[in-house]
Amino acid sequence: MSSILNADLHCHSVVSDGTLTPEELAARAAANGVELWALTDHDEIGGQHRAAAAARANGMRYLTGTEISVTFAGETVHIVGLGFDPDDAAISQGLYDTRGGRGKRAQEMSEGLAKVGIHGAYEGALKFVGNPELISRTHFARFLVEQGHCRDTPEVFRKFLTEGKPGYVPHRWATLKDAVHWITAAKGLAVIAHPGRYKFTANEEYALFLEFKAHGGKAIEVVTGSHTPAEFVEYADKALEFDFAASRGSDFHSPDESHCDLGELPPLPGALTPVWELLGDRIQQ
Repeated sequence: MSSILNADLHCHSVVSDGTLTPEELAARAAANGVELWALTDHDEIGGQHRAAAAARANGMRYLTGTEISVTFAGETVHIVGLGFDPDDAAISQGLYDTRGGRGKRAQEMSEGLAKVGIHGAYEGALKFVGNPELISRTHFARFLVEQGHCRDTPEVFRKFLTEGKPGYVPHRWATLKDAVHWITAAKGLAVIAHPGRYKFTANEEYALFLEFKAHGGKAIEVVTGSHTPAEFVEYADKALEFDFAASRGSDFHSPDESHCDLGELPPLPGALTPVWELLGDRIQQ
């Protein structure tokens, strides 16, 4: 398979913080010309069998996926897993343990918002949650938009849900080593999601890439809805520098919120090794 394959290997359903079901996502991806698809819900693999069946029904090839939250150098970093066994007990348990911290964090976020006059945020956010174990800042943001506190979810994040704002509560996730190990032990491949999004210094990013590679990580997202065109070029160069394969994914969450629709990104630069070339035997036809 070539680098010009329309692969979308990063998106979210109602099983985590998206607004569409796996079946609706599959239909949308296929309608947009996606040929190889992966559903990568946050810290959750409960939608994988549904997604695989929906991909087949829509004539797409499929890779299993998830997006694992880890803490590195005081920042939350996301590691996408692709092509793993969705019935592997260890990755299921690891993700279950990671999800466990979200409920307490959500209650503390609600308490912080109440102090600035926004009451009932936890109960309000729950209305937008498909899976209560995965309540997140995105669900709070949708509630605050619904209530008229902000025009859209980016404004909510800027005013209320980032560091130093009333609804921000840090959470310690899994370690980088944990996430890569869960993925690789389940016969999958680990990818650093949207590296351009993290607020790292050049030295911190270098350390992230080195440690990720040392634990067995194999790829980074180069072409993603979270990157600018300049970052496509920057992280293509980084992939070559560190001998990483390259991944491509929209990071689609919702028709009303996402800047980039499924399947609408430009192709990977031709000099890179597409991540799907390393996963040929894991692609479901």
